[in-house]
Amino acid sequence: MTDLRVIFMGTPNFAVPSLEILVDNRINVVAVITAADKPQGRGKKVIPSPVKACAVGRGLPVLQPTNLKSAEFLQELKSYKANLQVVVAFRMLPEVVWAMPELGTINLHASLLPQYRGAAPINWAIINGEKETGATTFFIRHEIDTGSIIFQEKVKIKEDDTAGTLHDKLSHTGAQLVLKTVTAIAAGDYPALSQPQDVELKKAPKIFKQTCAIDWNNRSTDVVNFVRGLNPYPSAWTTFNGRTFKIHRVSVADPNGSTARPGEYETDSKSFLHVRTSDGWINILEIQPEGKKSMTTAEYFRGNSL
Repeated sequence: MTDLRVIFMGTPNFAVPSLEILVDNRINVVAVITAADKPQGRGKKVIPSPVKACAVGRGLPVLQPTNLKSAEFLQELKSYKANLQVVVAFRMLPEVVWAMPELGTINLHASLLPQYRGAAPINWAIINGEKETGATTFFIRHEIDTGSIIFQEKVKIKEDDTAGTLHDKLSHTGAQLVLKTVTAIAAGDYPALSQPQDVELKKAPKIFKQTCAIDWNNRSTDVVNFVRGLNPYPSAWTTFNGRTFKIHRVSVADPNGSTARPGEYETDSKSFLHVRTSDGWINILEIQPEGKKSMTTAEYFRGNSL
């Protein structure tokens, strides 16, 4: 059994359970690396990352480098004499960093690699209507998300899952997988399997606001999956009469005999708002006008109209 000295790298809430489970199981985490504190909210108050808040609460040293290649940071990193690095939802590492520890650098990815390599695997799995996804631990190499697979764990995607609920499930499943991986590496007994090369890959590129616009020419089920996959963030959106609205929840509406074209809507201005798709209708359940909070369609119509 190798005596581990682990450096943990991560920033958002997704990474917190992985850090917690390592510390709770007496894995020797010697330092935590995370993003710099950033001003947030209307008051622009400087807020630490969720991982930093967790690390400080556990009494762990925290490093917040702006340049991962700077001589000062690399010297400080070496001073911790870590033999394993664990990365969960952090930025891309230069080789001088990921190649430093003798046991390597492992990463947790929120998909069943090699599928959904990229920045937004949770979103794209739901958008594409997948019934199953999972988490993967692997050794970091040059090309992003292509290193040797250590362990994987499957997770079912339910019909009512959103990117938010699936994020939380994968965060905790991934934490268990990280602990399993670190324990196996310490014992010197773990697989390291090359990723398949002969499969058709589904990608998970970063999502931008302009790509979150709902295409009403799609099928109703595809629109439902699109909205689910972008809920709660960054949110699907559409326009009605030149005004932009975020759309947080929708369902497939019962078809009627209307000859409306995709994107046209019908409403009683009280309780329902239906939008035509290529093969039917979508019932908009939760809507958010610009500059306002999210609300049900009925709540919106109590004081507003389209």
